[in-house]
Amino acid sequence: MLLSIVIPVYNEEQSLDELLTRINDVSEREHYQTSVLLVDDGSSDQSWSVIERLSQQYAHVRGLKLRRNFGKAAALAAAFERVEGDYVITMDADLQDDPQEIPHLLAKLSEGYDVVSGWKRVRHDPWHKVLPSRLFNGMISWLTGVRLHDHNCGLKAYRREVLDEVHLYGEMHRFVPVLAASKGFRVAEIVIQHHPRIHGVSKYGVERFVKGFLDLLTVYFLTGYGNRPQHLLGTIGLGSFAAGFVGLLVLSGLWVVSRMTSMDDVHLHSKAIFYYCIVALLLGVQLITMGFLAELITAQNRPSRQPYSIAKDTQSPPPDNDPANDLA
Repeated sequence: MLLSIVIPVYNEEQSLDELLTRINDVSEREHYQTSVLLVDDGSSDQSWSVIERLSQQYAHVRGLKLRRNFGKAAALAAAFERVEGDYVITMDADLQDDPQEIPHLLAKLSEGYDVVSGWKRVRHDPWHKVLPSRLFNGMISWLTGVRLHDHNCGLKAYRREVLDEVHLYGEMHRFVPVLAASKGFRVAEIVIQHHPRIHGVSKYGVERFVKGFLDLLTVYFLTGYGNRPQHLLGTIGLGSFAAGFVGLLVLSGLWVVSRMTSMDDVHLHSKAIFYYCIVALLLGVQLITMGFLAELITAQNRPSRQPYSIAKDTQSPPPDNDPANDLA
């Protein structure tokens, strides 16, 4: 079994030596054949110099330097295109993720799961990071149906085929389990140990949650309606159109009745509801039109990206070794 460990690095020069020592200790104890890929995401300190030294010191260590800070998702995507292992572990470089958890993650994979995410049940972070994170994780679980306590945990384990089918961009790294689940892969979670930060500072601020919420809406749309956008846009559009149409119909009926009876004339232009109905009617038409355009774009691009994931094929010869057996 070849195990690839992917570590995005951003200004973590003080942590890298200790982190690699801990990884090597676990690999030697468990007899893993390990490759470590350190991705320098545009660090402004001496992280790249440390990575170069480590790659010269250890044959199983490889360094990859990005031209600037592209973000964690881009760093992971660059690494995923180059990993060779049958199983891939991702972890942060700040020593808060414990390499001692790697055997536990792989043991969970051996139960038949494709993605195993860590859950930092006890977090050693300030409350102003922990509380919003828990609320955000609850929102992700509720909206996507993938019930994890800690979607954003950097310590995760994957079967290689998952990463071949999940494409990362923007800030999508925290949603890999959701994207994998939408393809039919099995996702699980285990409790892991979380350590206090020793060196450096946190790289995340308030903007992280704003971007995360916007990405959550994107993931919800892509996983639920990526290949049928009219189902979402058209449904909302029809509802808006129907509300506006019925409202105008009722107001028109009141106007006709007022003219035929002794009731006071109903002046539609003086009622705010009249304008609300017109806006709802037009908005419905626009959303339905947008749905048709989205369907056209999806249809044009569909041949280049398959909307499904094949787990087995009876026409394909069975593999020599079942990956699950490698972990047993």
